[in-house]
Amino acid sequence: MSEPTDIDNDEEAFAEHTLIGAIENQIESDNPPAAKATFNKLTLVGYEREEILNLMAHVLAFEIGAMLDEGRAFDAQWYETALRALPELPPEKE
Repeated sequence: MSEPTDIDNDEEAFAEHTLIGAIENQIESDNPPAAKATFNKLTLVGYEREEILNLMAHVLAFEIGAMLDEGRAFDAQWYETALRALPELPPEKE
């Protein structure tokens, strides 16, 4: 197995930054409403902003991965349900 390269690390950082940016836009625009509601809920129970954004980005990445794997459109209903379930993360695929 090869060691990670700077390119791999740069790609991961770019992906993370892009996902976090998308989440911040969703919260700001209140679209979907579950984004702002989830952010507010997790803030009220004591999660830090960075941790909340990472959890929400994980859910978004999970749905994007499922979309690509299954060749289907974005499932907004699943996404909103998964956001509202945080801090419980979606189960990993086997």
